[in-house]
Amino acid sequence: MLDANIFIDAYKKYYAFDIVPSFWEKIKQQAEAGRIISIDRVKDEIDRYHEEDELKIWVNQVFGRWFVSTDNEEVIESYREIINWAYHQSQFTDAAKYEFASVADSWLIACAKTYNCALVSWERHRPEKKSRIPMPNVCLAFHIPYIGNTFDWLRELRVKI
Repeated sequence: MLDANIFIDAYKKYYAFDIVPSFWEKIKQQAEAGRIISIDRVKDEIDRYHEEDELKIWVNQVFGRWFVSTDNEEVIESYREIINWAYHQSQFTDAAKYEFASVADSWLIACAKTYNCALVSWERHRPEKKSRIPMPNVCLAFHIPYIGNTFDWLRELRVKI
């Protein structure tokens, strides 16, 4: 289950389409093999924050069918559990809880829980964080496997570029 930052950081920092097109082809191959997916809300984030750049075009024309819908009862039930957990954590500010409930992160975790997938993101576990609810913290609470960067994820899949 891929977070938006996996796509965005790869595109902007180290796997630009014109330099490492094989990275994008490998992602597509892994998706075709049923090994990776993301969610509709991640696609929405990319669509919203990117002009008609290569990433937005690739996401919509190549990877689009592997963004699963968050609009099913099992995912919604997982989302409720995760939001309930978050709202009962006294560590986090009310603003952090509100923000967490309104962004793709909580839905991404709900889908990872529902589909029993590892979540892949660049976010770090931050047990002391109060002003934001980090995804790794939630994954730990729900025993959801978490991979904290693109490189470990590629190693896990045994992908060579």
